[in-house]
Amino acid sequence: MLLLGPLVWAKTWSVCPTCEHSSIKKTIQQANAHDTLLVQKGTYREFEILVDRPLVIKGVDYPIIDGEKKGEIFRIQSDGVTLDGLFIINVGVSYTKDNAAIRVIRSKNFLIQNMVLEQLFFGIYLEKSSHGKVYHNRIIGEAVDEYNSGNGIQLWYSSDIEVRKNHVQGTRDGIYLEFSDQITITDNVSRDNLRYGLHFMFSDQDVYTHNTFENNGAGVAVMFSKFITMKNNTFRKNWGTAAYGMLLKEINDAEISGNIFEENTIGINIEGSNRIKYIDNDFKGNGWAIRVIGACYTNSFKGNNFLYNSFDISYNSKLNDNVFEGNFWSSYTGYDLDKDGIGDVPYRPVKLFSYVVNRTPETIVLLRSLFMDIIDFSERVSPVFTPDNLKDAQPLMKIRS
Repeated sequence: MLLLGPLVWAKTWSVCPTCEHSSIKKTIQQANAHDTLLVQKGTYREFEILVDRPLVIKGVDYPIIDGEKKGEIFRIQSDGVTLDGLFIINVGVSYTKDNAAIRVIRSKNFLIQNMVLEQLFFGIYLEKSSHGKVYHNRIIGEAVDEYNSGNGIQLWYSSDIEVRKNHVQGTRDGIYLEFSDQITITDNVSRDNLRYGLHFMFSDQDVYTHNTFENNGAGVAVMFSKFITMKNNTFRKNWGTAAYGMLLKEINDAEISGNIFEENTIGINIEGSNRIKYIDNDFKGNGWAIRVIGACYTNSFKGNNFLYNSFDISYNSKLNDNVFEGNFWSSYTGYDLDKDGIGDVPYRPVKLFSYVVNRTPETIVLLRSLFMDIIDFSERVSPVFTPDNLKDAQPLMKIRS
């Protein structure tokens, strides 16, 4: 019964432009822990709103909180805070501070949901916080240059956070993690962002599933992290001279499975990454499906579909102990006399032309020429420049469904 005491005495405050309580900031200062503020429809020209006690702040018909570009708008510094159903605009742009529409500092058990954030610098910024949920928010930026734009959702030194069903668009990085562990990123759409759809560094034991990363400067960058699970995501139309669906740099002990990489300049760009399982992914119509730069060990590529990519594999190092086995290759022309669904002739996925293009990019203009087909054929017959032992000894005859 004692646990219910604070909730029994909780009060609901009505805030509206013509009410007794017309200021969100001042009403918060009057409210007690566990009270609820119902913010009625209207426009509230306020910024630097400090939430320093557990409250529910809920909008009715999406009231507009206009920061008038003067600075940060909401700053949460308490456990147990809920923000729900507000329309926040005009965050102040700064070259010395990461002003955010919503900043959460050293807080737990928070919920940020059903928010619309526009005309922002940073959107939602979580700093040294944990056990919270960022759910079903719409974050729309107008980023043009990296130096004067921020990230849509940023986590810094945070843990045990669920980021789910958000739509992030037009920011620098859609979602950014740094030193943030045990984060779950699910069912989000991150598109048309200036740099990355998702970018994380020095963050371990994170899971991201069923997200869409489309038409970003680059899809996802995963750097200097370990024990990452990446399943059932879609990486589509991340085009550009340095674009890729996914970049892996210094990643260890991860699983990448069930993803779709479609029409990216590079499906996955891999460097210095070890003990990763690439299972049951689809690579469709990319420039390079997989590009391996070097220093990669104990990786396995199994059950993947490679469909009509310009280059399935580009490999600039020794094969080491990496394994390609049981994949489907649309360029495979072998046969299956015993009808077991596995080609009788091993497939060598690295073309000589990919080796040439890596060293002289201008030669890409010759991609569809007969001359390139001839030298690729000669290299398959007698490998000289491409890795002799890089082959799929059990190529699938049919697309894995």
